[in-house]
Amino acid sequence: MASMKEASTAITDKLENLVGELRSELDGGELDFQRLAGVADQISEAADGLAETFSSVNETLMQRLDELKGGEGSSSGNGSSQKKTSKAS
Repeated sequence: MASMKEASTAITDKLENLVGELRSELDGGELDFQRLAGVADQISEAADGLAETFSSVNETLMQRLDELKGGEGSSSGNGSSQKKTSKAS
Protein backbone atom coordinates (compact mmCIF):
# COMPACT_ATOMS: atom_id res chain seq x y z
CA MET A 1 0.00 0.00 0.00
CA ALA A 2 1.29 3.45 -0.87
CA SER A 3 1.94 5.91 1.91
CA MET A 4 0.12 9.22 2.07
CA LYS A 5 3.35 11.00 1.19
CA GLU A 6 3.86 8.82 -1.90
CA ALA A 7 0.28 9.37 -3.05
CA SER A 8 0.36 13.14 -2.55
CA THR A 9 3.79 13.37 -4.21
CA ALA A 10 2.51 11.50 -7.27
CA ILE A 11 -0.49 13.81 -7.57
CA THR A 12 1.51 17.00 -7.00
CA ASP A 13 4.08 15.84 -9.57
CA LYS A 14 1.25 15.38 -12.04
CA LEU A 15 -0.04 18.86 -11.20
CA GLU A 16 3.42 20.37 -11.71
CA ASN A 17 3.72 18.68 -15.12
CA LEU A 18 0.30 19.94 -16.16
CA VAL A 19 1.13 23.48 -15.04
CA GLY A 20 4.31 23.21 -17.13
CA GLU A 21 2.21 22.20 -20.14
CA LEU A 22 -0.10 25.14 -19.53
CA ARG A 23 2.85 27.54 -19.36
CA SER A 24 4.30 26.10 -22.56
CA GLU A 25 0.97 26.57 -24.35
CA LEU A 26 0.71 30.15 -23.13
CA ASP A 27 4.31 30.98 -24.11
CA GLY A 28 4.09 29.20 -27.46
CA GLY A 29 2.94 32.16 -29.54
CA GLU A 30 -0.31 31.09 -31.21
CA LEU A 31 -2.80 30.08 -28.52
CA ASP A 32 -4.88 26.93 -28.87
CA PHE A 33 -7.76 27.67 -26.53
CA GLN A 34 -9.14 24.17 -26.83
CA ARG A 35 -5.81 22.76 -25.66
CA LEU A 36 -5.61 25.36 -22.85
CA ALA A 37 -9.09 24.39 -21.68
CA GLY A 38 -8.16 20.70 -21.75
CA VAL A 39 -5.00 21.19 -19.70
CA ALA A 40 -6.84 23.45 -17.23
CA ASP A 41 -9.52 20.75 -16.87
CA GLN A 42 -6.86 18.11 -16.16
CA ILE A 43 -5.35 20.39 -13.51
CA SER A 44 -8.76 20.81 -11.90
CA GLU A 45 -9.39 17.05 -11.86
CA ALA A 46 -5.98 16.31 -10.31
CA ALA A 47 -6.46 18.99 -7.64
CA ASP A 48 -9.95 17.65 -6.85
CA GLY A 49 -8.50 14.15 -6.51
CA LEU A 50 -5.89 15.38 -4.06
CA ALA A 51 -8.50 17.23 -2.02
CA GLU A 52 -10.76 14.15 -2.01
CA THR A 53 -7.89 11.96 -0.80
CA PHE A 54 -7.01 14.29 2.09
CA SER A 55 -10.67 14.69 3.00
CA SER A 56 -11.23 10.93 3.03
CA VAL A 57 -8.20 10.33 5.24
CA ASN A 58 -9.27 13.11 7.60
CA GLU A 59 -12.80 11.69 7.83
CA THR A 60 -11.47 8.20 8.56
CA LEU A 61 -9.13 9.48 11.27
CA MET A 62 -11.85 11.62 12.87
CA GLN A 63 -14.26 8.65 12.91
CA ARG A 64 -11.63 6.51 14.56
CA LEU A 65 -10.94 9.18 17.19
CA ASP A 66 -14.67 9.48 17.88
CA GLU A 67 -14.88 5.70 18.29
CA LEU A 68 -11.98 5.71 20.73
CA LYS A 69 -13.44 8.61 22.72
CA GLY A 70 -16.84 6.94 22.78
CA GLY A 71 -15.40 3.70 24.15
CA GLU A 72 -16.60 1.55 21.25
CA GLY A 73 -14.80 -1.74 20.71
CA SER A 74 -11.88 -1.65 18.33
CA SER A 75 -13.24 -4.54 16.26
CA SER A 76 -16.31 -2.55 15.12
CA GLY A 77 -14.23 0.35 13.85
CA ASN A 78 -11.51 -1.52 12.01
CA GLY A 79 -13.65 -2.65 9.10
CA SER A 80 -14.91 0.80 8.15
CA SER A 81 -11.49 2.39 8.52
CA GLN A 82 -9.90 -0.23 6.29
CA LYS A 83 -12.56 0.20 3.59
CA LYS A 84 -12.14 3.97 3.52
CA THR A 85 -8.35 3.75 3.43
CA SER A 86 -8.42 1.39 0.44
CA LYS A 87 -10.76 3.76 -1.43
CA ALA A 88 -8.32 6.66 -0.95
CA SER A 89 -5.42 4.68 -2.44
